[in-house]
Amino acid sequence: MTGEYQHSLDNKGRLFIPAKLRDELGEVFFITISMDRCLCAYSGENWAALSDKVSAMPYVKQRRMRPLFAHAARCELDSQGRALLPQMLRDYAGLKKNVTVVGCNNHAELWDSELWSEVFAQETTPENIAAVLEELEF
Repeated sequence: MTGEYQHSLDNKGRLFIPAKLRDELGEVFFITISMDRCLCAYSGENWAALSDKVSAMPYVKQRRMRPLFAHAARCELDSQGRALLPQMLRDYAGLKKNVTVVGCNNHAELWDSELWSEVFAQETTPENIAAVLEELEF
């Protein structure tokens, strides 16, 4: 998934999912917490792959994955392309009104727009881009 999109939560906590990402996420997808102060949205297929990977781990390591599943929500799009984000997840990521949806390879991230601006500024320095390209051996 790629791209950056600006949207707003409505007063019921629904977020419009950009058409380009709706095609990749599907009508039903999963949202969970991340190690950053954002949410991650996975298509059903990518969620199943994540779940399978966790299931293959020894039980002791599986237990460490508990927060990802305990705080996950199954989301469905309404007829207008919106998904209801549970309050607990909105609170975790600090999503109040303005949300930036960022494509991030096999998932999308949902960020508070102000926080995303700070992260974007830190991550898009020439030095950081050079380090990323070097890590990819470009």
